[in-house]
Amino acid sequence: MNLKRIYVSVLMFGVAGLIVFTYLQTWIEDQHTGFEEKIQQQTINQDFRSYSTEESEKPTKKWIVGRYFHKDSKALIESEDSQESNLFLGTEDSLTTDFSEDPQKILKQLKEVKLSSTMRPLNKFFVRDNHWKTTGEIQERRRIFLHDFCKKLVNVNRTHTPLVRMVSRIYVEDKYKLLYCEVPKAGCSNWKRTLMVLGGLAKSATNISHDTVHYGDHLKKLDSYDLKDIRRRLRTYTKIIFVRDPMERLVSAFRDKFEHPNSYYHPVFGKAIIKKYRLNADREALTTGSGVKFKEFIQYLLDPHRPVGMDTHWEQINKLCYPCNINYNFIGKFETLEQDANYFLRLIDAPDELIFPHFKDRHSTDRRTNSEVVRQYLAEIPATERQQVYDFYDLDYLMFNYTVP
Repeated sequence: MNLKRIYVSVLMFGVAGLIVFTYLQTWIEDQHTGFEEKIQQQTINQDFRSYSTEESEKPTKKWIVGRYFHKDSKALIESEDSQESNLFLGTEDSLTTDFSEDPQKILKQLKEVKLSSTMRPLNKFFVRDNHWKTTGEIQERRRIFLHDFCKKLVNVNRTHTPLVRMVSRIYVEDKYKLLYCEVPKAGCSNWKRTLMVLGGLAKSATNISHDTVHYGDHLKKLDSYDLKDIRRRLRTYTKIIFVRDPMERLVSAFRDKFEHPNSYYHPVFGKAIIKKYRLNADREALTTGSGVKFKEFIQYLLDPHRPVGMDTHWEQINKLCYPCNINYNFIGKFETLEQDANYFLRLIDAPDELIFPHFKDRHSTDRRTNSEVVRQYLAEIPATERQQVYDFYDLDYLMFNYTVP
């Protein structure tokens, strides 16, 4: 009997000990897990505070000749009462301007809106030559014109476009803190050569081949960065764009891609265009895609059901660079390319020996596409189609103050 009691007592003591042990183990695990979660939450909070602080901090200012300019950009002046460097670029990951509506309808709405212009002025401290006075005045008028136009446009027409998509054509040069939006057929090859020289990737722009410029992968694009770095560069770097008369740019693209041998545009675009728009096309044309006529190219351009998509060489500038969403600080024009480009190089205090290249590295013997050449090509298409082409590029005409033919 005593042995039985002893056995039961030992058994009960063992069970009680097991229960206590299990409880203590669970309590210890809970405490450890809670501690880890607390540490993780503290880390997350710290990361968030660091991100928020960095995003909200105002740029450091540096005193020079009685004025302020941003430490990251020599080309811009910023004073205490200046507005944000991106008047139309908010903190969201999408921007709001839609260019898909009827341009004539938009223009009618714009006439009913009147807004004043406020912009960060260009820092002209490094421009010591009065030779640039007229160029500087023209530049300010261009900026004011586009700024006022876009403020009106944003107020009447809105949609959402991802920020990463909007900056996909922008090249980054970190040494001089530049963002250059590439507009094909508006001097982009020589601008990319210039960026390579500014960044120390080449000593001279004249020694850089066409293939090195476009296929060498030497320049980084803004969309290769994360959103935080994209926003920071948009906020602090000098943003430049060079544009061209829409019809000259269109005809130049056609001549370059379809009137010369091309291993990409002929089989990809040429074959599809000939197949859809040429009656009784011969086998050779259908096989090679060579010999596309300008009127066939225009049919493709105006077709809402194109057999092959758009291309950057003839896409509207407003859909390449989004000039009403990204507040460009410098607006150059192909018609005054060398003057504008060299003025800008002086603004950023580029080396004195760096002069913007003016050579034509492809089809150099061809006559440059000018207004007279454009008239010859446009004469090949009916008046109704010509008007449709003008309408297709209407916003580009309006934004950059070009005269519609």
